[in-house]
Amino acid sequence: MIYIEKEILDIREEIIKVRRVLHQIPEVGFKEEKTNAFIIEKLQEYGIKVYKDVAKTGVIGYLKGNIGDRTIAFRADMDALSVEEKTNLSYASKHKGMMHACGHDGHMAIVLGLAKFLSLHAEKLRDNIVFLFQPAEEGPGGAKPMIEEGVIEKFQIDNIVGLHVYPEVEEGKIGCKEGPMMAQTGEFDIIINGQSGHGAIPQKAKDSIVIAADLISTYQTIISRNINPVEGAVLTIGKMYGGERRNIIAGDVTLEGTLRAFNEETYETIKERMIKIAKGIEIVHNCKIEVIFRDMYPAVINDKNLVEKLIKAVGKENVVNMEPQMISEDFSYFQRKIPGLFFFLGVRNEEKECIYPLHNNKFTFNEEILLTGVQVYLNLLRQINGLDKKL
Repeated sequence: MIYIEKEILDIREEIIKVRRVLHQIPEVGFKEEKTNAFIIEKLQEYGIKVYKDVAKTGVIGYLKGNIGDRTIAFRADMDALSVEEKTNLSYASKHKGMMHACGHDGHMAIVLGLAKFLSLHAEKLRDNIVFLFQPAEEGPGGAKPMIEEGVIEKFQIDNIVGLHVYPEVEEGKIGCKEGPMMAQTGEFDIIINGQSGHGAIPQKAKDSIVIAADLISTYQTIISRNINPVEGAVLTIGKMYGGERRNIIAGDVTLEGTLRAFNEETYETIKERMIKIAKGIEIVHNCKIEVIFRDMYPAVINDKNLVEKLIKAVGKENVVNMEPQMISEDFSYFQRKIPGLFFFLGVRNEEKECIYPLHNNKFTFNEEILLTGVQVYLNLLRQINGLDKKL
């Protein structure tokens, strides 16, 4: 169990209140207008310098340290999901059809809690702190636009830290690993153009459903026969549609899917094989196949030194050494520019029925875990000598 110090307990009500307000106003990516306004209001209330309109709806808070030769950023994602909430919480979503089903309300509350704490103890702060509130993590991604707008250079950020509440890890434990922790991800569409015809005269048609079946079957060999077995990778076709009716051979079929890998070379190999297989099947069936890729988030790769600091900050007994996860996070874009640390804050609590997975309409967590999140951030700051250890 991670010890929560009195100074954090003193602001417990504020942290929980902030989370509940945010939970009631979920908004999707780049439309987080109420969320944006609330964050700005709170940062200004805490005496934190605010920079508005970053990557449309993002917000930056800046607190200057007393030494000021290093800057550490703490990132919280702001957006919610198009999910109808069914938690029966007294502070459930007021926005119909939208919900903080991924815990981003908790992430924002933790960073605002950190801002509140540090504003009260600014004389003990050594490093400059950036409170980075990022829009659109769920898509299309707000980290990259923030980087392209120059936030790292403008604030001279040296390191960045982020967390995610995670119901697969026991409440109060920290899940982390050095190196690749979350996968690189992408989407693809495959459009097959055959030739429709009467179901009773198949020889005069090019059956796109049969072509799709051939393609899908062959694609299953990519992971098993073209990728090193010790490398983690996934290729999934999750949607297929085409055809007009039962007695007409389908002229066109579309497939939609996702691919994920921890290694960029592996990711590119999968794409290359997909294209070559498609071209081969085009020849075999005398049809046209178009493969469209949308590369999304890179892999989350944790800095070794920061992971070691985290373990010291919370105690080895409180850390779960995670297996690499196939889920993705656009926090990874920051890690491509500067050393970064991303970890899971465990929220699984069967006694309180905090057992539902992320993106579930019943997902919630014990709000006491918000204090743990703030405490972990403070302990980490002390480990990297950004905050007076005596505080």
